[in-house]
Amino acid sequence: MPAISPRTRLATVSALTALGAFASLGTATAAEPALNGEWAPFTRCPVDAPAMLAADGFDRTPQCVVSTSSSGSIKLGKTTVVTGKTNLQLGVVQKADGTSTVVAPASGALVADSATVPGGLLGLMCPSDIPVITSICKTLDDSTLNRITATMESVGAPYAFDQTAGVLTDMPIVALPVRIHLENPLLGSKCYIGTAANPVLLRPENRNYPEFGMSFYRGDGTADEAGEMSRINLTGATQNDSVFSVPAATGCGLNVGLINAAVNAKTGLPSSSGNNSLTLNDTRTHLTGLNAPGTVAPDAGKVLARNWHSAVR
Repeated sequence: MPAISPRTRLATVSALTALGAFASLGTATAAEPALNGEWAPFTRCPVDAPAMLAADGFDRTPQCVVSTSSSGSIKLGKTTVVTGKTNLQLGVVQKADGTSTVVAPASGALVADSATVPGGLLGLMCPSDIPVITSICKTLDDSTLNRITATMESVGAPYAFDQTAGVLTDMPIVALPVRIHLENPLLGSKCYIGTAANPVLLRPENRNYPEFGMSFYRGDGTADEAGEMSRINLTGATQNDSVFSVPAATGCGLNVGLINAAVNAKTGLPSSSGNNSLTLNDTRTHLTGLNAPGTVAPDAGKVLARNWHSAVR
């Protein structure tokens, strides 16, 4: 296999980040630091994670990745939910053999606006011929009881990452096992679509080529064409997966499982491949790393971390 340059590695890995938005429809996060200049988007890069710090810059090259999307949608069976802004941040350790290891922040890789299920409980399970569900439906004039929010959560490590597919179109880039948490006072706290043992498995693909840009900067984030850091910017791509299947909802109802049948019947779950779809619009991906990590080997990971911390304002 021919050698792959660090900059090519940066470009190919970068498309992975747009996928992260698929893995969250609504997530909270702690306050993030403000970073200077070109470092600004990378507020949650896990530069201090052991795998990142151990990257030597020769066999293992450390990089920071962030990807955002302004909007999107997900269709599960008969239900479509419009998503808001999403943000994924990761560390990536690129290996000399062309494979890579993804490192998530300790607090989680994904942050996103909350998504509201259209129609709430009324739309999700009413009307119903199940007596207990009929009784619940009569109480749902109260908007607080009716409203449902959806949060998509990772339930396993991503795998099957294809570096080449990341910059091409119509090829699966990575496999992402997730579950969807449906939250409402009457659904209880354990209502999920998908589980760790039987997840929703997303394999998103680029539908168009992103626009490419590149910038250079000093370790503290100050723009400088002769700087030791580089940043790749990929913008405007749409990502989609329309071949995943969706398992039935479980754990729904204050008496756990009581409402499962109603939710599944109205939503059309389980739903086989071809009946579901996920789309992210206008993805914007940034990937950064040392221009010449080999020149600071075996301390590339430590240098990257030092630079990130020097940019914190």
